[in-house]
Amino acid sequence: MGEVFAGRYELVDPIGRGGAGAVWRAWDHRRRRYVAAKVLLQSDAHTLLRFVREQALRIDHPHVLAPASWAADDDKVLFTMDLVAGGSLAEVVRDQGPLPPRFVCVLLDQLLSGLASVHAEGVVHRDVKPANLLLEVTGTGRPHLRLSDFGIAMRKGEPRLTETAYVVGTPGYLAPEQLYGAEPDVPADLFAVGLVALHLLQGRKPDSGALVAHFVEHGTPGAPEGVPEPLWQVLAGLLQPDPQTRFRTATGARKALGAAVELLPEPRPDAHPVSVLDRLGPLPPGFGPEGPVTRPAPPASPVDPSETGSFRLPAPVTGPAAPTSERTPTAAPPSTGAPAPMAAPAAYGPPVPSPYAPPYTAHPTAAPATPAAQNPYATTGPMTGPTAGPAAGLTGPMTGPTAGPTGLMAGPAGPMTGPTPPVPYVSQSSPAPARRAGPPAKVAVPVLLLALLCYAVGFWALGRI
Repeated sequence: MGEVFAGRYELVDPIGRGGAGAVWRAWDHRRRRYVAAKVLLQSDAHTLLRFVREQALRIDHPHVLAPASWAADDDKVLFTMDLVAGGSLAEVVRDQGPLPPRFVCVLLDQLLSGLASVHAEGVVHRDVKPANLLLEVTGTGRPHLRLSDFGIAMRKGEPRLTETAYVVGTPGYLAPEQLYGAEPDVPADLFAVGLVALHLLQGRKPDSGALVAHFVEHGTPGAPEGVPEPLWQVLAGLLQPDPQTRFRTATGARKALGAAVELLPEPRPDAHPVSVLDRLGPLPPGFGPEGPVTRPAPPASPVDPSETGSFRLPAPVTGPAAPTSERTPTAAPPSTGAPAPMAAPAAYGPPVPSPYAPPYTAHPTAAPATPAAQNPYATTGPMTGPTAGPAAGLTGPMTGPTAGPTGLMAGPAGPMTGPTPPVPYVSQSSPAPARRAGPPAKVAVPVLLLALLCYAVGFWALGRI
């Protein structure tokens, strides 16, 4: 399993890396879904301030990939955003070459729509390029673009984090005024949109320096190879070196693009469709579509087959266990239905029935009863001594055999005439008295002390009256 960050985000695998942080695929344990987590790589004040600015950006737009939440854990910080699996436009162009004009127009329209929302919040992106334009997985259907990476974005009027002569951005996608240290503004983002469009249509990164020089010396050039003339008129308005003659808003450029699309030729029937597939790859071991996979419990240790059969627990015995007799009992024939007596050791004599003992029920697995003729412990002669166990108070002599299942027993003062049923051995020790219900001492003592204190306060108060 991956590292759990701040008790919520479990880092799965790295999916990207930027100048200020690494991007991970992470599992959000609270929202129960995969997200993209950008983890800060450096902890200096300058980088941390940029990180704070980026994570504070909250723009809800279908074509903007802004931070959704953030977390801190010791000396690490991260923020999360939606997970976009289709890769970037830079990867699509690298794999599939120049893109069809109508397909590019759909992407430009979505990009301008997202930038209009960003600019409405007073934010300038300052790093619009194909690598920061991500795509949802749509196959060969209509593409869905997301503008991402607001690492160097800033609000208009905020203090700059770099010196005036220091240029921030990606070389090749910078507007001319940015090279001279002008304050970031909306037209700089629109110039980058024009360069992105040329990259998508021609399949390679444009030479922005040569293009700007040609505009300055010769004016607006003709449409480059692979760019339809109606679309070029829109792109030329985005690529003007002078920001005053450039499109001033993303909404205005979007309207001009919509009019140009109506004039574009229909795509050829044999044109190969552009496909946007999943580029993140399979999840690493231990993770599934529904999150971390619970590892199965280890198999149980082998069990002795003799222990798996059905069995019954022996009947409970009250009193101390009797000593084991040294005699070997004779094998018993099948039971005739009478309860089997419990054998007593020879040293103590045969068991004596008690009127207080409960009737004995033989256990289903107990040995069958042994007839009196074959039982070496059976008593056939008269017993003249006092009886043992709870019946010790009987003082009358016992006459006649005691064996047999249907004997008659006289009252407490009379003799017992007739056989009596054998009963199991019962301990002579008296049972422990049952404990009366009540609170324990550690509860009762404080309660009593509190009651005495209340009485003392009451009597003191009565004495004051």
